[in-house]
Amino acid sequence: MYLSIFQYLERVFAAVRPRKLLYMAVDGVAPRAKMNQQRARRFKSAQEAQEKEEEEARLRAEWAADGRPVPPPKDGRPFDSNVITPGTPFMDRLAVFLRVYIHKKMSTDPGWRGITVILSDGSVPGEGEHKIMEYIRRQRTEPGYDPQTSHVIHGLDADLIMLALATHEPHL
Repeated sequence: MYLSIFQYLERVFAAVRPRKLLYMAVDGVAPRAKMNQQRARRFKSAQEAQEKEEEEARLRAEWAADGRPVPPPKDGRPFDSNVITPGTPFMDRLAVFLRVYIHKKMSTDPGWRGITVILSDGSVPGEGEHKIMEYIRRQRTEPGYDPQTSHVIHGLDADLIMLALATHEPHL
């Protein structure tokens, strides 16, 4: 999974080609209300995965009893998305691996040289998109900030679009 994450980062980096700054933000611990919502969603996800597994076993048995060909089961367990919760060992290792990955890329890849890389991992509280928006808002208050700065924000949360529009940055 970590290798897949790094390959994805490579694709995004190649598409965007940052020139000054790369800010990577990973969701940290959420506020209490959001935490309750996430917990309920994760329990439901785990229950649905178990029900899917039981249904697949039932269908396999039914097909075998009918004499129909049964495709072989998939090897290994499916990825449990519950491990991407802040504070899990998976996320702690991801933070370490991302630091090593960034260091390696900055020292060996010419495209990474000369840019500032900021990693806000899961140990920093807050959702990743809010960390990014706060950084952009804070930069606007700094002396020497160029209002014509171009920003590229990439993420999978739908509210990222609304947050980006709310910055009123002309080149986002």
